[in-house]
Amino acid sequence: MAIPISSFIRCILYIYCFSAFLCLHAHEVRETTEIHHLHHTHIVQLSSLMPSTTCSASTKGPKRKASLRVIHKYGPCFQSNKGQVQVPSHIEILLQDQSRVNSIHSKFSNYSNGNKLRESKASTLPVKSGLILGTGNYIVTVGLGTPKRDLKLAFDTGSDLTWTQCKPCNGQCYKQVDPIFDPSKSTSYTNITCPTPSCFQLSSATGRSQQCSTSKKCIYLAEYGDGSFTTGYFSKERLTITSDVMDNFIFGCGQDNEGLFNGFAGLLSLGRAQVSLVKQTAQKYGQFFSYCLPSTTSSTGHLTFGKGNGVSNSIKFTPMLKLSQGPSFYGLNLIGISVGGQKLSIPTSVFSTVGTIIDSGTVITRLPPIAYNALRTTFRKLMRNYPMTSPISLLDTCYDLSKSKSVSIPHISFLFGGAVSVDLDKVGIFYMLSPTQACLAFAGNSDPSNIAIFGNVQQKGLEVLYDVARGRIGFRPGGCS
Repeated sequence: MAIPISSFIRCILYIYCFSAFLCLHAHEVRETTEIHHLHHTHIVQLSSLMPSTTCSASTKGPKRKASLRVIHKYGPCFQSNKGQVQVPSHIEILLQDQSRVNSIHSKFSNYSNGNKLRESKASTLPVKSGLILGTGNYIVTVGLGTPKRDLKLAFDTGSDLTWTQCKPCNGQCYKQVDPIFDPSKSTSYTNITCPTPSCFQLSSATGRSQQCSTSKKCIYLAEYGDGSFTTGYFSKERLTITSDVMDNFIFGCGQDNEGLFNGFAGLLSLGRAQVSLVKQTAQKYGQFFSYCLPSTTSSTGHLTFGKGNGVSNSIKFTPMLKLSQGPSFYGLNLIGISVGGQKLSIPTSVFSTVGTIIDSGTVITRLPPIAYNALRTTFRKLMRNYPMTSPISLLDTCYDLSKSKSVSIPHISFLFGGAVSVDLDKVGIFYMLSPTQACLAFAGNSDPSNIAIFGNVQQKGLEVLYDVARGRIGFRPGGCS
């Protein structure tokens, strides 16, 4: 029986309309997806990710007395840099970074109870980025002695003992840009005697019991992950942070200092033991400090002590966790990661089983293998329009951007306990090897049981606040601009 023409036409029109609907729907879905990803990407000029040849004071820091300017050791802001400090290659930096990470992991693997975390109760200095020594990457200038001598010290949130090289250098002193501190020319210097309760505090800072010289002076020894070490006299001296003065500050006066130290005069410790700067200045600064790290080697940051007039409501605080296995470090409750606006399918147990610390001295963020693989897969998918190039050292997701003046970088967010989501700054996602070559600045731990580390590349562009007294860590995206 023949089908009426009108019925045949209606059938064709129905099929056509349905096909058009499907095409339109697919287009809308694709357009919506593109808009979604557009809203979750950084459109960045490549030139903005690279340092210039002149110093740019991009971060002034809070208007507080105890605020120090932070600069990069190998950039133009380091005035004494000309020919005095050898700049390592990217491979050398990454290898030294791995040495620090290995040292941190070894601290935790020595404990049989795993990397469990528990909640703890809880002035601006300029910072310069230095070499990865196991001692910290960023440098500030403080005053020591009477009269005051300015010294450039690397600061480290994972160390507890502040020290500087001291004359007469009975063992060995490495080359530094400042004159070596001479305690004989200071009227406020005193040695700590041994055995005394003050000397006994060394055990919490260095993990070694007190030792005495033949003249009953307290001796310290501090060793770092790359094999560097310092040893000398445990002493007291006047410390000056901008215009703030602290008498009887306990520090190490180094007589034998060997290893990869180069340029700076010693270490300023921001860890959690009783002899750390944070604890020794608790009455003055309330165990509160914050910093913004320089975004490039030609820009500046700040390290600030104390709350000043209060804390901004725009700061997102997450609980600070205390690690029984590594009491010097500051723990975080990392629970998830988002890439390009998409929360990755990573079980929270992947993070909670091993734990996470934030560390100013580790360059590249380390993640459990499952978490890193998920991040890398999604990142590569969203960066598929850019050609990949060969890996370098521990960085396996690298791109050739020589044909691009700008790049669209997917947003990456870290999700922490307390319903805190922290969006990484555009400068906290790539490690720039050259003006046209960039690598994803994350790496996976080789052992799934190793603790995760939130490194300093990811902290760039964020104001990071440590409220130790109240047991919380804050992040303020855009707080460094």
